[in-house]
Amino acid sequence: MNRYALSSMLALAAAMPAAAETTFNRIASFATTENMAEGEDRAQPTSAEIISVSEDGMTLVYSDSPHGVLGFVDITEPSQPKPLGNVEMEGEPTTAVIIGNRAFVGVDTSDSFTEPSGQLRMLDLETEEVLESCDLGGQPDSVAKAKDGSFLAVAIENQRDEDVNDGALPQMPAGFVVKLPVVDGAIDCGAMQVIDMTGLADIAPEDPEPEYVDINDAGEIVVTLQENNHIVIIGADGKVASDFPAGNVSLTGIDTEDDGALSFTGSQSDIPREPDGVKWLGTDHIVTANEGDWNGGSRGWTIFGRDGKIVYDAGNSFEQAVAAIGHYPDKRSDSKGAEPESIEIGTFNATTYVFVVSERASVIGVYDVTDPTKPVLTQMIPSGVSPEGLVAIPARNLLVSANEADLGEDGGARAHAMVFEAGTDAAAYPMLTSEGSDPLIGWGAMSGLVAGEAGTLFAVSDSAYDAQPAIYTIDAAQTPARITAKTIVTRDGQPAEKLDLEGITLDGNGGFWVASEGDAEEELQNAILHVGADGAITEELTLPEALRDGEKRFGFEGIAKVGDVLWVAVQREWNDEAGHVKLLAYDSAKKEWLGGVSYPLEEKGDGWMGLSEITVHGDHAYVVERDNLIGEAAKVKKIFRVALDQMQPSMTDMPVVTKEEVRDLIPDLKRTHGYVVDKVEGFAITADGEGWVVTDNDGVDDSSGETLFFSIGRVE
Repeated sequence: MNRYALSSMLALAAAMPAAAETTFNRIASFATTENMAEGEDRAQPTSAEIISVSEDGMTLVYSDSPHGVLGFVDITEPSQPKPLGNVEMEGEPTTAVIIGNRAFVGVDTSDSFTEPSGQLRMLDLETEEVLESCDLGGQPDSVAKAKDGSFLAVAIENQRDEDVNDGALPQMPAGFVVKLPVVDGAIDCGAMQVIDMTGLADIAPEDPEPEYVDINDAGEIVVTLQENNHIVIIGADGKVASDFPAGNVSLTGIDTEDDGALSFTGSQSDIPREPDGVKWLGTDHIVTANEGDWNGGSRGWTIFGRDGKIVYDAGNSFEQAVAAIGHYPDKRSDSKGAEPESIEIGTFNATTYVFVVSERASVIGVYDVTDPTKPVLTQMIPSGVSPEGLVAIPARNLLVSANEADLGEDGGARAHAMVFEAGTDAAAYPMLTSEGSDPLIGWGAMSGLVAGEAGTLFAVSDSAYDAQPAIYTIDAAQTPARITAKTIVTRDGQPAEKLDLEGITLDGNGGFWVASEGDAEEELQNAILHVGADGAITEELTLPEALRDGEKRFGFEGIAKVGDVLWVAVQREWNDEAGHVKLLAYDSAKKEWLGGVSYPLEEKGDGWMGLSEITVHGDHAYVVERDNLIGEAAKVKKIFRVALDQMQPSMTDMPVVTKEEVRDLIPDLKRTHGYVVDKVEGFAITADGEGWVVTDNDGVDDSSGETLFFSIGRVE
């Protein structure tokens, strides 16, 4: 067995760690908008990109380039981060590091790609005054500090214009590396060394583009030339000591098609690694995140010896571990897949870990590198939307991520910094995984949910995977819960097209009834489908004209069965039903629509209000009602119930039912200490009365990728 396959088999093997093994659980989230001044427009975009920490471990600093500021956060009490405000940088800050009571900031002041410029600024943390500024002669990217604080290294990327010549190199001017002494806590601009990187790489040697730098205990600098697919080591004397190509990789067992389906059967050959983030592992090893940029991206990470020999390469194992927890970004399949972005290294509880950050999958892989030739994946932890930077604070048992995406303009999550604590408790995430499935079951975008027998549940995924509509079998008796099977819904032997599965219920004979949401604007009808145990559609039902009056988008969401009658929940108001939605009934024995009842919605705030699910237990129908808001704006994520004897359907004057609140789910949605997610989509109750909830991660599209799957205990 090769080491790639072994690594894949080991992935997430420690989901339930041994008592002494370190786990990382999120304890707090900090939205970058909290650092805005009173009265400032919080709707404007902001970000958290590269993040660093003060020497005492109490203050975080992150670069916020769209806002043009540095953000500071007090983590004296790490579970309750406090805003310390923003400092204007008069340019685009890229990276800041802290030595003593001063921050050293790379600031991009470029007018254009062909006229790059930038400065290294020294900021007093108490007065927020810029005390010194060095002209760097180009556009800075990464900044690193020596372990003893004696100097700084800056990667001057002078990045290319991707719209010119299809982004191909060379595009002058060339990049380089700057080394700046720090004397008595102050930068010495006059002693700045400019370290030439030209003539080293095999790819565009005249146009090196340094991306990331790190410094080891010996004062040596390692540099990635990402687009050049090259790695350079600079000696303590500031001269190039050695260099080597990052090399190419051939991969199997990956998803290579952006096609609305998750299929890990593809391959790629001879792909340049094109490493982005880089860190020293001691003084003899170098670790890279192989994001790719121009022609490459190997979807994994690598440990090199300082001589350039490969000690370990993740192959397809990192990407498969991402997919197993539902975070795989299918829309990147034809490009660079999970795209590992950056690397952090820290020693916790006497064990050294490599943390691999996937920007597109919004997840961090945690690897025990006690033996650098055989890293062991111990955990996958969630990290907001698009993590860019990461800082380990071992002295305080903390790990902090910076998540750059700001989706506020579209009503989504804002940029966040997230705080994780190292401990020995069981990992809180993932709550649901397909780890151990063979072949690997790719999944995501969970919508409807129904309980089967003996701890088994069934779920469907929605139109995020419209080329592969599926029913998933879940073993909820395991921790985390396991997806043990994936049954493709088919029509005439092929994956059924034009479906948006949103609800599922059992038919009582080993098969299922599923609800597919329609869209009148796209001429897609709301439908109920009968599906056999093998996934084959045997019956398709659409609404009669009498029930389609005023039909809009946001149609069928959930489905439940009471005797022979199927009840489907309509998500939002149709026609002039202000404040009400329909629950519609179909008699599967008589094969006729019975009409429906009118369900009163909660008063809506800034967003819309609607239903996500319906399930039946005992004498009641239970529904999930929610707004479409996220984070602190979220107000309604609740379970209500309606007595079945009220549900007397009518084709015309639908009676208004009375609802009873059962549970507010917002406290449950905060259990992993992230922001409150939008889509509580699935709810099921087992025969013995245990309630289960699942959230929809939108197929990791403009989402953190997190799927919360949890029990709420007995439903009375």
